[in-house]
Amino acid sequence: MTLRSAPRPGPTVGFDLDLTLVDSRPGIRAAYTALAATTGTYIDVDLVISRIGPPLLEELGNWFPREELAKAHAIYLDAYPRHGITPSPAMPGALESVAAVRALGGRAVVVTAKNPRNARLHLEHLGIAADDLIGDLWAERKAVALRAHGAQVYVGDHVGDVRGAHEAGALAVAVPTGPYDAAALRAAGADVVLEGGLADFPAWLRDYAGGAGAA
Repeated sequence: MTLRSAPRPGPTVGFDLDLTLVDSRPGIRAAYTALAATTGTYIDVDLVISRIGPPLLEELGNWFPREELAKAHAIYLDAYPRHGITPSPAMPGALESVAAVRALGGRAVVVTAKNPRNARLHLEHLGIAADDLIGDLWAERKAVALRAHGAQVYVGDHVGDVRGAHEAGALAVAVPTGPYDAAALRAAGADVVLEGGLADFPAWLRDYAGGAGAA
């Protein structure tokens, strides 16, 4: 009688959200425009859009004094579901990339600096079926969630995502669909840069899972 070994589970892959899975620029633009109108505060929304990635409070600190930050933060978070979700499409290849992880028997985990409620609204609106979502984590702090889920790979668009992946001992796979181009992501230490964004990820993942990276 020949005993068959149990199939090896597929990889656990972490994904960033903004400008990795979701093109949230239209939604963030609309939410900041609403915040500026509500508070009467000047915000250079084009500048904000050019540097999406770090935590919301960090960006708000560029426009509001410390004593007004908590109020501005609350207004933005309250406005975001109304203004930020519907205009924001999936990035090309996003649904296919998550599906590719699951097709290999793996798990897709979203780890983002975004507020978790708003992040989940994006996923639900776009039909992105992640296995778990952890929000309010940025750069090296993302490693807490990546380690907890045993992620072997973390995919993101920001140099902070590269740092978070390395802090967790995960492979840093970068997509030049955010504020950094391919050269900057390589200079930051990305292990893999997918020049075509997430559209290149399913084929890369199949190669990775079939080679030593999946061992």
